[in-house]
Amino acid sequence: MNLRKFRRESPAIDLTPLIDVVFMLLIFFMVSSTFKDQSMIRIDLPKASQQKQQENQEKPIVLTIDAQGNFYVDDKRVVNTQIDTLKRALKIAIDDRKSPPLTISADGRTPHQAVVTAMDAARQVGLVHLLIATKNAPEGKR
Repeated sequence: MNLRKFRRESPAIDLTPLIDVVFMLLIFFMVSSTFKDQSMIRIDLPKASQQKQQENQEKPIVLTIDAQGNFYVDDKRVVNTQIDTLKRALKIAIDDRKSPPLTISADGRTPHQAVVTAMDAARQVGLVHLLIATKNAPEGKR
C-alpha cells in the first residue's frame, strides 16, 4: 500500500457564520441599549418641592446658566452674555418649530440678572412656555 498517493487537504474553517453571529449580537446590543442624556455643564440646581410635570409633545429647548452667568443653549455656549446674542441663539434653536417650551436650568449661585435676561430674551423671541429646572428638596428642608 502506497501512502504517498493520498493527498491530505488542510482543514478549512469557514468564518462567515461566526461573523454573522457577531454582527447580529452587535445589532442586538445597539438596539436594546438605552442612553442617558446628560449635559457636561456642571450646575447646582436650586431646591423646590416636586410638582407634576405636564406632558408636551415637543422637545424643550434647554437654556443653561452657570454660576458665572454664562449662557448655554442646548449645551452650546453662547459667545457672550448680551441679550441680542442670546436672542439669536434662541432663534437658531427654535428653527421652524411653532412654540417649543423653554427649560431654564440656572445654577443656584447664578446672578439674578442673568435669569431675568434669559427670561426677557425668551419673551422677545416668542417663547411663552417657560419651565424652571430644580432639584427635589428633601422633606422637612424647604
